[in-house]
Formats: sequence, C-alpha cells, structure tokens
Amino acid sequence: MSMLKRKRNNRRAAPSTRRFRIRLPALNWRRIGVSLSGLAVISLALLALGWLLDQPIQRVVVSGRLQRVSAMDVEKVVRARLSGAGLVSVNLAAISQGLSSLPWVASAAVQRSWPRGLKIDITEQTAVARWNNAGLINSSGTLFVSESRFIPPELPQLQGPTGSEVEVTQRYLGTQGRLTEVGMRLTTLELDARGAWNMTLDNGVVVRLGRQQMDERFDRFMLVAAKLVSQRATDIAYVDMRYGNGFAVGWKGGASRGNEHSGSSNATERSNG
Repeated sequence: MSMLKRKRNNRRAAPSTRRFRIRLPALNWRRIGVSLSGLAVISLALLALGWLLDQPIQRVVVSGRLQRVSAMDVEKVVRARLSGAGLVSVNLAAISQGLSSLPWVASAAVQRSWPRGLKIDITEQTAVARWNNAGLINSSGTLFVSESRFIPPELPQLQGPTGSEVEVTQRYLGTQGRLTEVGMRLTTLELDARGAWNMTLDNGVVVRLGRQQMDERFDRFMLVAAKLVSQRATDIAYVDMRYGNGFAVGWKGGASRGNEHSGSSNATERSNG
C-alpha cells in the first residue's frame, strides 16, 4: 500500500460573475440640436436688444428743492461716472453714491428715463444748528459740513468735543421743544470738556446745568425758575441749577443769591457737579 496520500483540494470553486446590461435611452440628437440652436438664437436676440437699448445718455433731468447744491456739482459727478456707458450699462448706484457725497446732499435717487436720459431726484440736508466754529449739523446729529462759507444767522449754536454731535443734538431737540411751550428759545447749548452743560436763552440768560442729573435739573428749571426768568430776564445774568433742591440767581448787578421760593434749607448748597 502506498504511503503517499494525495492532498485534498480544499479550495472552493470561485463564484461565477454575473454581468448586467443597461440599456440607455436613445438620444434624439436632432431635437437636442434644434433646442441648442433655439437657445443660441434667443441669446443673440437678447444681446442685440441690449445693444439697441444701450443708447448714449443725452439728457439728465434733476428735480428737488435745491438751494445749496449747484447744477455744476451735479454735472461733474454724473460725467465722472458715465465713462461712455449707455442707458442700460450705466451704474446707477455709483452715480447715487457720488451725489450723496456732496456736502449738502442728504439722498439722491437715480433712474433711467427712456430713451436716452437719466432722472435724478435730490433731497438736500436740513441744518438744525451750527456746530462749533463753522460746522452745520442735521437733526440726526450728523455733521454734514465742517467748514461752511455761509451759516444762516437764525440757527442756534451747539458746541461740544469731537464725537459728541449726536448727544448734543438730541439734548438740544428735547430741550428746545419744552422751552418753546413757555415762550423761550435756546440760542446756545454747550457741552464743555469736563462734561458740564450750559445753555443760553434768547433773552440772554445763561442756565448752568452742570454734569449730573441733567434731566432732573432741567425739569426743576422749568417748574420753578422759568417763570422768574421770563419776568426778570433783563435783570438776570445766569441761573445756576447745580443745587440739591433749589437754584441760585446771578443778577446783572453782580449779586448772587439762592432762590427764596425753593422751600428748602439746602437751596444755596451747590453740589459738586
């Protein structure tokens, strides 16, 4: 008997690979070609239409109640931003931004006016007060002109450090409204470098409000001092509201005394602010 044994083949037969066939739908190349040709024709038609509509701008109409903005300044801005562009390709936003950068322009709306024009509507700034030496400020507290050649004499004077324009303007608007109710007008409102407030009325009387409790002190002025100022304005130099429960009056003769109508023993004890 032979001692040799044949080794068993333990390998399993490899599984057969299945193949699948996927049928793709037949493409209608003729239809695709017709569609692409149609799109090309439409694109060319749109380009041609745009070219026909992009006519040179020959007319610019400017509207608005303009007193400070000159036609020459508007023309310079528009010409600089046209750069040969037509009515379709012109950058309306760039023209609007350029016009808004002019000192007295608050806003500028620019529209196309067919067939070959632009329509520009400009709103001018409204100055509510002078700012420091020669500036002009609007009701939002924006200093839109820092060095004005012409300042309307009827505007009140607002003064304050750089960056305080909004704060001073807001206090002026709130104060002026209440003074009007009692027949007075504010001509100067000052915020000094120490943070103290002083206001000058149209009758020449200076009201010192200090640095603290501004609203409370002004309320007290309106309640107990405004009537005295209205009656004796020609004799009063200033009213000092920097007291705990009353105020002091500085007379033009040089004397100063606390208000006898305050009803408080602390009427002449001035606070630090």
